[in-house]
Amino acid sequence: MFDALYLDAHLATLEAASPAPYGAIADGALGLKEGRIVYVGRCADLPGPAEAIAKRVVRLDGAWITPGLIDCHTHLVFAGDRANEFEMRLNGATYADIARAGGGILSTVRATRAASVDELTRLAASRMLGLLRAGVTTLEFKSGYGLDAPSEIKMLEAGTAAARAVGVRAQRTYLALHALPPEYADDRRSYVRHAAGDMLEMAHARGLVDAVDAFCEGIGFTPEEVREQFDAARACGLPVKLHAEQLSNLGGAGLAAHYAALSADHLEHANAADVAAMARSGTVAVLLPGAFYFLKETKKPPVDLLRTHKVRMAVASDFNPGSSPVLEPRLVMNMAATLFGLTPEEALAGMTRNAAAALGLDREIGSLTIGKKADFCVWRVASPAELVYWIGGEGPERIFIDG
Repeated sequence: MFDALYLDAHLATLEAASPAPYGAIADGALGLKEGRIVYVGRCADLPGPAEAIAKRVVRLDGAWITPGLIDCHTHLVFAGDRANEFEMRLNGATYADIARAGGGILSTVRATRAASVDELTRLAASRMLGLLRAGVTTLEFKSGYGLDAPSEIKMLEAGTAAARAVGVRAQRTYLALHALPPEYADDRRSYVRHAAGDMLEMAHARGLVDAVDAFCEGIGFTPEEVREQFDAARACGLPVKLHAEQLSNLGGAGLAAHYAALSADHLEHANAADVAAMARSGTVAVLLPGAFYFLKETKKPPVDLLRTHKVRMAVASDFNPGSSPVLEPRLVMNMAATLFGLTPEEALAGMTRNAAAALGLDREIGSLTIGKKADFCVWRVASPAELVYWIGGEGPERIFIDG
């Protein structure tokens, strides 16, 4: 017997193997037991009358059910904001001007270091609640605004506590190689050694790390420095992911593929060799149109190459105070379509099935599949394409995590 049975709905299963667009099942039913999906199919094919086979029956009057949305790349644990820098840029200030005025990522580092765990938890919980109300049932958050052991651990603890308070599923990513802290301005080597050594070991020993990331860029860290961090992650048994090829091509995507990374993220400057390497390793491409939009970039990620090589494309908000202050997942999907040329189906798969793969969770979530966790949303729309088409408007009517 089902614990719950949802009837008179249309299902966008987002199953990759389905021949139907969106994996759609018209006039469908979704059956749950012990927090997992145990029936996905047509109402007409149910094994008996609804009230006889389910403890609870809910009729949805033609609504659409999708998997819960997944935001697989965020930086949502931080204090302060950078609205003043946004205003300065629009008034003609350069990056150098802003840096001289004390701005940039280090301004967020100062504010985050000064904040308490409780304050960071409160701020993160508010942001997570906004994403949950918009349909996000699983999210990832990164450290990287602490850049010393106490502050990095404080960020990971705050995000963990916030996710528990809100009730959203969360994955924690260690990102100490995000920027060079001011106290190590003249000693990069020591900071990289510290980040890949005792700092990571301390966070991992406390059970606060699910994956390890780095910012491989001219203004970030070199491939050689990233290798040291990834070797340390491998020694801890942790998967890796990488900010790669956002502003230039340093070979980060190929490096990520070499380490069988879960994902390589941004990829505006990735080339054919990078994409082929990602295809061989199964590394997911995470597209981040919010940062592309906010920074007024013009070079787009190589979507056609990714399609040709059958590299899975995820879509995420990259929510952060400096380059993507976006907390609206449907707006991000719309940006992926309008700015990068994804179809609505690709964009929705990018925030469900492929986002789950980018977190290494695709066996558990990301599609309406028998055996997976019952994370799903009910939408009052006429077709799944509306979830990508509308900018703003009504969110999901109901949101479920673990049923």
